[in-house]
Amino acid sequence: MDTDKKPTPDILQVLQGKQTRRPPIWLMRQAGRYLPEYREIRSTAPSFLEFCYTPRLAVEATLQPIRRFGFDAAILFSDILVIPDALGQKVSFETGEGPRLNPIDSIQGIQALDANVSLDRLGPVYETIERVRAKLSDETALLGFCGAPWTVASYMIAGKGTPDQAPARLFAYKHPDIFEALIDIITEASIKYLIAQLKAGVDAVQIFDSWAGVLPAGEFESWCYKPVEKIVAEVRKAIPNAPIIAFPRGSGVHLPKIAKIEGLSGIGLDTSVDPAWASKEVQSILPVQGNLDPLALLAGGKRLDQSIDYIIKNLSQAPFIFNLGHGILPPTPIENVVQLIKRVKG
Repeated sequence: MDTDKKPTPDILQVLQGKQTRRPPIWLMRQAGRYLPEYREIRSTAPSFLEFCYTPRLAVEATLQPIRRFGFDAAILFSDILVIPDALGQKVSFETGEGPRLNPIDSIQGIQALDANVSLDRLGPVYETIERVRAKLSDETALLGFCGAPWTVASYMIAGKGTPDQAPARLFAYKHPDIFEALIDIITEASIKYLIAQLKAGVDAVQIFDSWAGVLPAGEFESWCYKPVEKIVAEVRKAIPNAPIIAFPRGSGVHLPKIAKIEGLSGIGLDTSVDPAWASKEVQSILPVQGNLDPLALLAGGKRLDQSIDYIIKNLSQAPFIFNLGHGILPPTPIENVVQLIKRVKG
């Protein structure tokens, strides 16, 4: 018997299609403003992007929720917009207003990008991964991530987040060939980025498509489904056993099709998805993750318990990771997160 064999974290077991004693749990944006210790270290960095690129601070932010709550996975502290930054687009974050980029509104703007992606620019991210992995227990998984090409492109075109990503949608309708060129650049950069994260020490990666739900069917196929399918294929070609989670927020009836992407290990459910439906239509295909409403967590109390119980009742009979249906909200009380963890862990 090999007594030196390291245990496989529960989240990785789920992504291998195995049932666990209880659902493992982590939360999107679990490292963030709801934590006082995060707010304290965030105040020491001159900008959010510099915070992400300072390994000492990013390591601490990544580990804070693990120390406080004992989540089953840590997720790399970074941002999806490091890819546009690495491509040479100017990126900044305005307090209270979110990201700001120099908008791309022509083929010249796309041609000005560095399609090779400077791995040197993203070097601090890989250093953060190496340092976090060295500090985590064997039982705790480390997750990396990237933004999906459509979501990243929508910010690059508009220069900021918009309610329905209309600038990017309009650009794609008017200039489909130019937009496809941008999607291709982001797709190739994302493949390189995820492979580098996995080589640096993350155990699994998640592809965040936060704006997948705003597109009609034909555009969803072109700008969401196919790029993610290519990312999964190329990452798995480079690292055959790499666990990959897709989070196509708002994709609704498209979920079963996405779940059938070859090489995908799990799929995140957003808040709008009924777990009872997902258990039959999605979880029958591959493991799922989700999908507590962040507002229920913000509210706490009896309604929070009922929401947790409904999700567990419907999804815990097959491989399942408990999570939110989107990121944790900054005003969320610490005691509500404690309540959630106790309820899930039993």
